[in-house]
Amino acid sequence: MHLSERRDDALLPFARKNGLRYTLEELLATMRTHKIVRGLLLSPPLQGAAPLPNEKVISLCRRSDGVLAPVITVESTVKEVKAAVKLADENKKEVKAFKVRLGYIKASAESPVFARLYDYAESERLPVLFHTGDTAFSNGDLARSHPLTLDGLANKREELTIILCHFGNPWFEDVAELIYKHPNVYTDISGLITGGAYAEKYVEWLAQKISEAIYFAGGAEKVIFGTDYPVTKHSEALALVGKLDVEERDKEKILWRNAARVFHL
Repeated sequence: MHLSERRDDALLPFARKNGLRYTLEELLATMRTHKIVRGLLLSPPLQGAAPLPNEKVISLCRRSDGVLAPVITVESTVKEVKAAVKLADENKKEVKAFKVRLGYIKASAESPVFARLYDYAESERLPVLFHTGDTAFSNGDLARSHPLTLDGLANKREELTIILCHFGNPWFEDVAELIYKHPNVYTDISGLITGGAYAEKYVEWLAQKISEAIYFAGGAEKVIFGTDYPVTKHSEALALVGKLDVEERDKEKILWRNAARVFHL
């Protein structure tokens, strides 16, 4: 999930479209309503493309009384990588993962600039989330956010827990192959629902694609629940899980068991 208290938050249009106030109080109340006990909070992009400073995310999480845990967003410069690792090390008890915004930054997952990050993530057993698939803005770089760009990194870094955000939408089959092939690669279902003229049909299509990916992977152990709030509402993401043509025990894995295991919640 994302959150800020700034007027230059680039996700505000999504919040307005979904009828959300986009506040900490609303987020926590929504989680209580849907019996969601823990969640990961990430920096939203700000107007001008830079993400919200990670220190602000940690502060918001502390105000949540332990309900929200911070994920550190890492930009593609040596200075930013060094700062992100330092911040994570100073807040070990709170930070649960890192995030690399493929498609929004001018670097690939295998760029040498991230070597220090991956070394630290491996040593501390912290997952690294990667944006994959469609970008929220038209100037995104799909060549860098395609999920298959993570295959090489997974080959080289077998001890690194890699999470492909947004199921690589629309490349669901490619993600299915990656989570099947690599023991250390996972995916999530966040940010998949954004409305549109064929919204109902689209959700049915999503449910079919995700279900087929689970069949291919031989189970749902690699699929993690997420919303990308305020891009997708909690009610919509929960309804999507309900539509999956998989066994109830697999839905339970998606909804919380996998996240509890992977993020040590």
